[in-house]
Amino acid sequence: MKRLLLFACFIAVITGCSSNGGQLVGVLDRPAFFQDTPYGMVYLPMGSYMMGPDDGDVTWGYTTKQRMVSVQAMYMDDSEISNNEYRQFVNWVRDSLLHLLLVDLDANQVITQDQYGNDLDVPVINWSEKIRLDNQDAQEAVSSLYLPAAERFYRKQEIDSRKLNFLYYTINLRLAASKSNRFLPDYDTQKEHGNTKKYPNGNGSYTVTDNVYNPTTQTYSPRTRNKEDRSVFIDKHVINIFPDTLAWVHDFTYSFNEPMTNMYFWHPAYDNYPVVGVSWQQASAFCVWRTQLMNSFLSHIGESAVNDFRLPSESEWEWAARGGLAESQYPWGGPYIRNSRGCFLGNFKPMRGSYIDDGGFQTVAVYSYNPNDYGLYCMAGNAAEWTSNAYDEDAYDFEHDLNPDYQYNASDNESNLLKRKVIRGGSWKDVGWYLQNSSRTYEYQDTAKCYIGFRCVETYLGRSQGDNSDNVSSAHD
Repeated sequence: MKRLLLFACFIAVITGCSSNGGQLVGVLDRPAFFQDTPYGMVYLPMGSYMMGPDDGDVTWGYTTKQRMVSVQAMYMDDSEISNNEYRQFVNWVRDSLLHLLLVDLDANQVITQDQYGNDLDVPVINWSEKIRLDNQDAQEAVSSLYLPAAERFYRKQEIDSRKLNFLYYTINLRLAASKSNRFLPDYDTQKEHGNTKKYPNGNGSYTVTDNVYNPTTQTYSPRTRNKEDRSVFIDKHVINIFPDTLAWVHDFTYSFNEPMTNMYFWHPAYDNYPVVGVSWQQASAFCVWRTQLMNSFLSHIGESAVNDFRLPSESEWEWAARGGLAESQYPWGGPYIRNSRGCFLGNFKPMRGSYIDDGGFQTVAVYSYNPNDYGLYCMAGNAAEWTSNAYDEDAYDFEHDLNPDYQYNASDNESNLLKRKVIRGGSWKDVGWYLQNSSRTYEYQDTAKCYIGFRCVETYLGRSQGDNSDNVSSAHD
């Protein structure tokens, strides 16, 4: 042991004497990094603003109040996610399932070894291998992905959307960050000069304490898990990602919307319309997939990963909607929903319910109307938008003023009260009040509506656009 220690010290001395002149210069040869603006997104600078209503709240509403908050720089989609963009996600899930079903016929559908020839714990899909369904064996192998014969309409062979399930994992950083849940190291003991000393040996475990919901009693009970490893903080999710196309029918009673159910999501005529009928859970899964898509590409070309795509918090959403205009009631600024020529500035339910007066009927294309000063389209009207935050009427009273964020991801068996998520922006079926920057309401996380869509954000890497290691701008720029 002493010989190994002396050898390590010798190596350290040699290395220290032969590099950097003994000076602290940091790690050299670090890769240069420049963050491109993601396609379809715009950069939003960091800022502080008065979050909340710019005029009186709805009588006895008490769901918002004015307070100064600060949010960091980010990228945001310049429009709501469109049907065609979401269809890329759906097709990716479909194709991944087809690859896996064809493995028995073609082992090249998956990659089982890394570049060094080591076996992978879990094979990954080989996206360079084509999906060939031009023979009977292949068609039989993938038959389980299609509707069974008894469920087909006029014998049309279609993908069974109930099978389009997306598997993904998340890390519960907030649970891991709790002081009581930190790593508990094991120690080696040694006698030194008559004293017993302990040294961490790199091994150990976690004792994790949280609360578990009992649906029978509708109460929470403390739970302690001992001798756990790091995987205790990793959550597994499996969710069906196909939009609820029937939302067009079930959201409105005694209303003829069957053509929208039949055509809206898949027909090319609606490719550039906002995807709706997507639950908060599905929107969150989309963000995970989009992150994997981007970071897998960056890894392939040898570039550094970027921050995750995610749903915006409601403070980020409101900052974006205001477009840099202080105390503006609407994204276009000012207290009015019409311009100087009397034209409506968003897609909503104007007047006494004359849906067509604003130029729309139901949803319209995602780049309709003029953008706000940040270049964001339809931040008011068209489709209301999911945010990442849980809904609480008193959230403004207890949220921090730095990147305010209140999250609670309820399990399936918890009360509906805990499944409420904040939606912002108002929709094509809402009256003008919901289009205000500060208006907030909610829907349940496992519910899909034909008037709710979403857009993504990505936290900017650094303080502000233009900062880099070679040209660091002033903190007052």
